[in-house]
Amino acid sequence: MDSVFGIQPTYLGLIGIGLGVLSIVLIIGWVYDVTFGLWREHLTIVQERNPFTTYKVNAPFGMLLAQTNTILRKMSDDDEEIQRHCDFVDRWLEWNSEQEIWARTMSSWKEIVGEEDPFLYHLSEEARTKLETAAEEMQDF
Repeated sequence: MDSVFGIQPTYLGLIGIGLGVLSIVLIIGWVYDVTFGLWREHLTIVQERNPFTTYKVNAPFGMLLAQTNTILRKMSDDDEEIQRHCDFVDRWLEWNSEQEIWARTMSSWKEIVGEEDPFLYHLSEEARTKLETAAEEMQDF
């Protein structure tokens, strides 16, 4: 058989079949997504019910947020609106430190990293004490 552009007809047939299957899969996916959209509402509900996408913060992210908040606070000492925002972030992080996931994280840090006292400077002394107590009482499995 003669080749087309140096490619054997068998290979052209296989390429055609592959492109055909890929096109069919993409068309079915597009129709499912655009026309039916059956999974969109489900994902929205899942996101809305996930507390870590709405109001909770895990401890490692909280530490990064606290560091950023401290930098912002120091860069804008004279801006009352930024100071108000920083105060809100501090209160939010303080509330999050009372959640179980922070106690589990603190317990893990002490065991894995070997630190006796991972110091979370952004928390008040009272919140830090509560968190350390909760971490000590945590039963790791």
